[in-house]
Amino acid sequence: MKKEPRLLRLGILGCGAISQIAHCDAAKKARNVELTAICDLADDLRERMAILHQPRFTYRDVDEMLANPSIEAVLIGVADQFHVPLALKAIAAGKHVLVEKPLGVTVEEGEELRRALPGRTGAKLDSGAPRLVFQIGNNRRFDPGIAFARNFVQQELGTLLSFKAWYWDSVFRYAMTDNLQPLPLSSAAARRPEGNPKADKRRYFVLTHASHLVDTARWFGGEMVSLRARLAERYGACCWYVDVEFANGALGHLDLTIPARGDFEEGFQIQGEHGSVKGQVFLPWYHKTSVVECFSTKDGQFRRPLGEDAHTYKLQLESFADTILLGTPQQGANLDDGVAALRALVAIARSVESGQAVRLNEVTGGV
Repeated sequence: MKKEPRLLRLGILGCGAISQIAHCDAAKKARNVELTAICDLADDLRERMAILHQPRFTYRDVDEMLANPSIEAVLIGVADQFHVPLALKAIAAGKHVLVEKPLGVTVEEGEELRRALPGRTGAKLDSGAPRLVFQIGNNRRFDPGIAFARNFVQQELGTLLSFKAWYWDSVFRYAMTDNLQPLPLSSAAARRPEGNPKADKRRYFVLTHASHLVDTARWFGGEMVSLRARLAERYGACCWYVDVEFANGALGHLDLTIPARGDFEEGFQIQGEHGSVKGQVFLPWYHKTSVVECFSTKDGQFRRPLGEDAHTYKLQLESFADTILLGTPQQGANLDDGVAALRALVAIARSVESGQAVRLNEVTGGV
């Protein structure tokens, strides 16, 4: 794709799997982004990624990268436990931030980050300083089918009655994605969180996969005020059923099943005053638009979007850059969205423990 004259100069923090598979490729292909720098503690991994992607700068130390005035924004693609500490550093350095989902791992660190962002309540904004754009990497929002469905919900559906969504990660998923993705490089020198966070699969699945469900639910249904979650664990699989109450009075149901014995499935169904919506979402690595049908009582017809560019990681970066460079409205999840989603993830964990409904504004701690 032809690049635009003015490019957002982006530095990527972390050269691990998600940056290799998604973000570096997206930055190189985005019409309005330059992959200016990469940063990683692992020398061997950073050097191999520099040869492949040819950034202008490479760094081992994050503070050195953040001190470079030519870098305008950073993309944080590291382990969840490092998201907030690195985001705080980036904000202090005056950089715009796009951080991988979820925002963090505890409610308290999410609120700390919200207080630290210039221009927000309790945070300082120097006179004349640019307002920083902060975005969460909920890439599903940039699927053209999901965007089409949300426009329909906003403009034609009327009062929302119910929202249902499911995310069934397949037992065969890696057999499929390994054929689509570049095989990620690894390094013994890579920095990892203490212990092994992936060993607690309940926690890992909620942070990694339920974050998609929660953001999709909020994107279509609005604020979530309470939820009740149940968990079944059998034959090595986990199934969460989550009943949701939205602030607008609508009801929701979220189903997270990992691993499902069958194909990967992600989708949603919406019922409203003047129509309904059904959507089937594909693995993002196929770069394939969701299959969406929106029925409107206004004309008694179904509507479906055309299949189009669905490289959601690229599209989210382009939108992020447009907001910074051109001042266009932010489509991606903002910091408030990230904190609200984090509260929902923690509420799921607390509800499973207690067996009771949990109000999102009352939760504390981590998943």
